[in-house]
Amino acid sequence: MAESWFIELAKGIGRLFLNPMFYWTFILVLLAGYKRIRRERNNFGFKLFDVFSEWKNTWFLSIISGLLISIVLVGSGMIFSYETILLLSIVTIGLSITLRFSMLSASYTIGITYMILLLMPFILEQQNIVDDDMFSNTNFVGLSLLVAILLTVEALLLKRNTRNTTFPDLELGRRGVWAGMHHIKKLSIIPFFVVIPSGLITPIVPFWPYFGMNGETYSLLLVPFLLGFDHIVRGNIPEKAAVHIARSIHILSLFVLMLAVGSIYVGWLSLVAVVVAILGREYINYRHRISDKEKPNYFNKNERGLKVLAVIPGTPADRLGILVGETIVKVNRQSINNKDEFYYGLQDSGAFFKLEIIGDNGEIRYVQSALYEEDHHELGIISTSNRYQDNQTKAN
Repeated sequence: MAESWFIELAKGIGRLFLNPMFYWTFILVLLAGYKRIRRERNNFGFKLFDVFSEWKNTWFLSIISGLLISIVLVGSGMIFSYETILLLSIVTIGLSITLRFSMLSASYTIGITYMILLLMPFILEQQNIVDDDMFSNTNFVGLSLLVAILLTVEALLLKRNTRNTTFPDLELGRRGVWAGMHHIKKLSIIPFFVVIPSGLITPIVPFWPYFGMNGETYSLLLVPFLLGFDHIVRGNIPEKAAVHIARSIHILSLFVLMLAVGSIYVGWLSLVAVVVAILGREYINYRHRISDKEKPNYFNKNERGLKVLAVIPGTPADRLGILVGETIVKVNRQSINNKDEFYYGLQDSGAFFKLEIIGDNGEIRYVQSALYEEDHHELGIISTSNRYQDNQTKAN
């Protein structure tokens, strides 16, 4: 018995390389990263984050989540057909072909796959090329449970967005003035095992598998599930917005989980669970957009001081703990109101500088350090200003 499981475990890992999603993940993160870097160069004149930044700080949670999901699915004997996994991969690739991550919530990828699988038997009846029974054995209960579990993982990924790790951007406001905003954006691959029909594994206890199909032997398949999100924030500190969105998604996941568990006894509740997941995720997006739009832009130019739009990783500003959303009001006791005054204040400070910063609570704190010749002349601080590409165009 143990030998069969080890053999199928090795085969399951090997089958990972037959899944197009495995290769698309690397292509997607590279293309999306290069697209963002090009936008950063157009907006600010240089690259802020490296090409893999959307993927950073996700691996630990991804592996732990994948392990727990594997235990739940394999331990409960949830069987999925290989055709279901392949269709899920195709749907996910289709939803991410634009290089945007906003449609990579499990609500959409698994939800749309569920709907296609629900309609597929009726579609296949109208043709003679593909076998009518290809999608006849679909584990709809298992799919609804997956949506609920992966929504929880999505909420946890959102909460892990720290203050200086979101991605700044510029947009032209109604009055023709450039305004700052942030993308709460991440892409993660969740690797988990599922049980598929045919193989060396035989039932181990009377209740396993819970959902069987076409035979009494099974094997394992390692699924590279792609999970992502992209929320634009204009009217608040991105970290706070991420926590608020994550809380809403977590509540949604609990509702979907209750319906999915209920579908074990009442099958049609799995459809209700998936519909609630899709509509609920859309409502969360809509509510965030409306709430954010009603607030004044948090990163607009201030009449007093320099609002920090972003901090470049690895720069003196990053090492000194300067945070996105804070306002620098003085350099060496000299008041500043714009980027140029900040630059000249640093140039006149010699080998030492002291900054006066207003934090989120409105209180003043002081940051001081030596200034070295190799340091970036702005210390790695990005503020809302005219778009770099526009300035270059005017200069030419």
